[in-house]
Amino acid sequence: MKRWIATGLVALSALVGLGGGAQAAGTNFPMDKAPRLSTDQAALQHGAKIFVNYCLSCHSASFVRYNRLTELGLTEKQIKENLMFTTDKVGDLMVAAISPQQAKAWFGAQPPDLSLVARSRAGHGYSGADYLYTLLRGYYRDPNRPTGWNNVVFHNIGMPHPLWELQGERKPVFEKVSSHGHETEVFRGWEVVKPGQLSQAEYDRLVADLVAYLEWMGEPGKNDRVRLGVWVMIFLGLFAIVAWRLNAAYWKDVK
Repeated sequence: MKRWIATGLVALSALVGLGGGAQAAGTNFPMDKAPRLSTDQAALQHGAKIFVNYCLSCHSASFVRYNRLTELGLTEKQIKENLMFTTDKVGDLMVAAISPQQAKAWFGAQPPDLSLVARSRAGHGYSGADYLYTLLRGYYRDPNRPTGWNNVVFHNIGMPHPLWELQGERKPVFEKVSSHGHETEVFRGWEVVKPGQLSQAEYDRLVADLVAYLEWMGEPGKNDRVRLGVWVMIFLGLFAIVAWRLNAAYWKDVK
């Protein structure tokens, strides 16, 4: 349990930084498109595992119960054995291990609930999933920050990198460009300082899985709604044809 709490403390500051929604939503950094994995059960299951291991110790998802994870293809036994560390009841809400009093004493604020974080971070021209996907891949070491970390998406973010051991350490490469008599710095890419436990491709996929799960949490019934909507549109299309032919037959003898 100590390991989960320690890991979660890192993740806490990661998503406390997300609490500055107004500032974050105003970023000018170009967003990467998050892979669309909403129907990939393996990705969603992996994302749930990452969420529980790195986020749930401090961040609740209080609109979601553990037993809803059965919708991702998991059995209750698998959920109990692999994903439940804060309660023994599979019907309980996904509440953080840390108490609000402890969180406030340690960090000055209660960690935000993540149930709807993917829906709340959407901005002009990008989805909340795109924002989270770019943010979690946008960290770099910054000795001038109290935490030692900064982020190209959310400048002066108040959090360290929650997944830095997996990604490693990088630094952004900027190029000075003159425009209308003013010099501006344009982001050109990344330079690896210290490799992590995963390759960049592996890390990107891990983040994509986590973001897909966060997106699923915001609306677990979305896939069912979309499937039902398709059948409704097919029914309405067929009914429109029947109604059109019925109308023609009804009025054919009317002059």
